[in-house]
Amino acid sequence: MAEIDGGHLFAKALKQEGVEYVFTLNGGHIYNLYEGCVDEGIKVVDFRHEQVAGHAAEGWAKVTGKPGVAIVTAGPGVTDAVTALANAFQAPSPMILIGGNAAIGEHLKGGLQDFDSVTFMKPIAKFSEQVKRVERIPEYVAEAFRQATSGVPGPAYLEIPIDVVNGKCEEDDVRYPQRYRTEAKAYGDPEYISKVVDILKTTERPMILAGSDVWWSDASEELREFVEMIDSPVFLNAMGRGSVPADHPNLGSLGRRYGLVKSDTVMLIGTPIDFRLGYGSEHMFPQNPKLIEIMMDATEIGKNRDVDVGVVGDTKAVLGQIMDQLRSTGYKSPGKAWVEEVITEDAALKAADEEMLNSTQIPIHPMRVMKELRDFLDYDATVIGDGGDWVTFAARVLGINLPGHWLDPGSFGCLGAGSGFAAAAQLARPGKQVCIMYGDGAFGLTGFDVESYIRFDLPIVSILGNNGAWNQTTQGTLRRGARAIGTYLSQDTDYAKIMEGMGGHSERVTDPEQIRPALERAFASGKAALLDIVTDQNVSYGNMGGRSRQTRQY
Repeated sequence: MAEIDGGHLFAKALKQEGVEYVFTLNGGHIYNLYEGCVDEGIKVVDFRHEQVAGHAAEGWAKVTGKPGVAIVTAGPGVTDAVTALANAFQAPSPMILIGGNAAIGEHLKGGLQDFDSVTFMKPIAKFSEQVKRVERIPEYVAEAFRQATSGVPGPAYLEIPIDVVNGKCEEDDVRYPQRYRTEAKAYGDPEYISKVVDILKTTERPMILAGSDVWWSDASEELREFVEMIDSPVFLNAMGRGSVPADHPNLGSLGRRYGLVKSDTVMLIGTPIDFRLGYGSEHMFPQNPKLIEIMMDATEIGKNRDVDVGVVGDTKAVLGQIMDQLRSTGYKSPGKAWVEEVITEDAALKAADEEMLNSTQIPIHPMRVMKELRDFLDYDATVIGDGGDWVTFAARVLGINLPGHWLDPGSFGCLGAGSGFAAAAQLARPGKQVCIMYGDGAFGLTGFDVESYIRFDLPIVSILGNNGAWNQTTQGTLRRGARAIGTYLSQDTDYAKIMEGMGGHSERVTDPEQIRPALERAFASGKAALLDIVTDQNVSYGNMGGRSRQTRQY
């Protein structure tokens, strides 16, 4: 029999799960886990802050559909990663966070960084447990993956104290769980599928809003087929962006309000009725349409507004059921007139943006930046948004063509998430364009990790909107007649010099005519790059004007 230590047991368990990278910031309590990972061929990617390591683990899930793994040291290493775990919990995204701790045998003796992190993490994790015996490490790792990926996805936390990490056991005494997870899909209740079909058969103006469940269920193909089958306009949010390519004739972006007001049936697919839908207010649904909600999480159905049919299940499976039953009944769509009406309105709203998109003003209008980027990026580029107004402008203009190619802070509104997201995206998609849109405020939170981009040879291009303010708050308070206290930054900060000091490619852009040439140089540099673009502080998404803010009376 041969002895094996906790670090190598841990790595073998990760290897069995197909893990390629672990994201981390080093510490003595967890170091032996690195030894095991390297010996098993798992790459260790270390950052300058534990929050970024945690966000990278979630980012890996967002771009691959598989749980990412972050390892953080005891005490403050764990607490530094709380924001990342909370963001994944709110999303929800599958990820595994491993935390160190003082030795179990020295608990309550005053050991360095002794801390009950398991209890601390329980409110923001699907699973939070401590490994107490070396030989059981693989079982606990397997359970963490099971919990993170089963049903509604989410984060799992596993604490491995230092005496377990460094402990040894006979490998013959170890059980490596195998064939313990199922990929079986949860199909919708046939009775409720029939109710959906009955509504669709009499619908003349259907409307689809699709979100993150489409991505987690790998249902992009089914969504496109369904949209075309019922001839519905479709609007995408969150991780649903890219499920239908930007040039699809049924896809809208700015005409959502028009479609909601005019439709007779609204289908919410993986889209909760939260603040993004006015909490289901009559203002958003004045015509009281039939409301169908399809969700992986049953607790989200009917929240804030009554629904006519709520279907719980895997999005891919449920859409397949609905389409099969529609075909069996000889269903025919109401025709393309309704789609064309909504998309025509959508195009009119986009046309109203042309003046801003082509603005020659100095300081630069944010919409001009987005237009240049839209026209430059490859079809399969991955875009990460990390900011407030800056990201809202990007979401308005940039076309996302493939699922898992748009990542943003999500409903938790977690600025600073983008640095880890971008690193994970570039690691998962080597040779492809990865672009992160940093607001200058968001950059100040985790932007120092552009150094990690350089160290790991990740040619991520950072587009930084430098307006010298937390502008979403600044302009919002000014519009209310308040004083915008504590909302300003310095627009004189030269962020390009930060990247230059790190050894990457950088430029400061103040002229709109230089945006495109600067983009070309940044992406051609072959290394991490940052464009510090000085934009108009007086322009925010909330004050762009009546045409672009969709103030038409429908």
